[in-house]
Amino acid sequence: MALHPPVTVALARRVDQLPPGQMWSVEPKLDGWRCVLFRTEDGVLLQARSGRLITDRLPDLAEPALALPPGVVLDGEAIAYRNGQISLGAMQSRALASPRRAAALALASPATYAAFDLLQDASGRDLRREPYTTRRSALLEVLADVGPPIEPVPATTDPATARDWWEAGPAGIEGLMLKNPRGGYFGARRYWLKIKH
Repeated sequence: MALHPPVTVALARRVDQLPPGQMWSVEPKLDGWRCVLFRTEDGVLLQARSGRLITDRLPDLAEPALALPPGVVLDGEAIAYRNGQISLGAMQSRALASPRRAAALALASPATYAAFDLLQDASGRDLRREPYTTRRSALLEVLADVGPPIEPVPATTDPATARDWWEAGPAGIEGLMLKNPRGGYFGARRYWLKIKH
């Protein structure tokens, strides 16, 4: 496998409004744990944004992620729900928990993995230099037969839909992420844009 932990994740620069004049791919920004998912030949590894392995904190994602083809590396957000709404607190309660306690918390508030990027495909090909549109299409293909709790984040290039997401502002959606459809995946660089409520 070409990619292995730790992978340096792409970052976003904060802006105050949708920039005019350029087409963007827009995704809802979810309130959870940034998490890189590695489907290895013999299991699953989950890495936090910091580079630390957190697989033992997310057993409810590690097991279903075995349905992914070996070699696949995803970037996304681990989120959990309380009372039907995304709850950062439900995820943060696992941060200092022992593996046994984390497993109990996982039963109480199961996590969902909202995948927003495909960094490596099942053949071991590094996709980070490919355009976002290529990676997005490959992501949807990889996840087509996997199903919950491993799911793709919604995305749109329609400004009206993006505005609707922004104005609806349901709990747990922090704002919007904007990505250049022709852009690559640049670790440690604030190449993406984010608008936060």
